Amino acid sequence: MAGPRPAEGKHVLVVEDEYMLADDLRRDLEEAGARVLGPVASLEQAFSALNDGITIDAAVLDINLGGEMVFPLAEALRGRGVPFVFVTGYDAWALPGQFRDVPCCDKPVDAVQLLRSLGLARTRGTP
Repeated sequence: MAGPRPAEGKHVLVVEDEYMLADDLRRDLEEAGARVLGPVASLEQAFSALNDGITIDAAVLDINLGGEMVFPLAEALRGRGVPFVFVTGYDAWALPGQFRDVPCCDKPVDAVQLLRSLGLARTRGTP
C-alpha cells in the first residue's frame, strides 16, 4: 500500500480462526500501518491478548470461532471503550440485540471497508 498509512501505530487485535482470512486481515492492517496483535483463533487467546497490558486501539472479531461465539470478548471490549467490528458470513440481523449497532464486514473482507468501519480510514483532506 503506497501513500498514507491510516492506521499508523494503532494496535489492532485480530480474532479469526480461518488461517487464510486471518493472514489477509493481518497483511491488510499492517499495510495500513497498524501493529497487529495476533491473529488469535480462540476466545482464550483473545482474552489473554486483551489482558497482557498492551493498549488495544481497535479489534476485528470473527463471530464464530470453531463453535465458540465471540460475544463475551465483544462485551469486554465494549466495557473498555475499544471499537471493534465483526467479520462474518452471517447476516447482521442474526446478531444479539446489544450488538446490532456494531459494524459488520462480510467475508471476504474489503480492507478499505474494514478501516472505515474501525474509524481508521482517513477522509479526503485529512492529513
